Amino acid sequence: MKAEEFDEKFDAGEDVTAYLDLNTIRRPGYEQRRVNVDFPIWMIEALDREAARIGVTRQSIIKVWIAERLEQHG
Repeated sequence: MKAEEFDEKFDAGEDVTAYLDLNTIRRPGYEQRRVNVDFPIWMIEALDREAARIGVTRQSIIKVWIAERLEQHG
């Protein structure tokens, strides 16, 4: 399919996902990179309690809290 035809289908509101390779989709600026951070045990325990209280993983709560702080200072 030519790009012009794809654009016309998209602009008409048609579902074009069948024409996409969803295995290679990227969101620029949102790629993941692993980092290691050492926390004291008391902090990990507090994170785990709060994560369990709201029903998310430790990693999720860390990401949310850091994102909130960065948005405040962005």
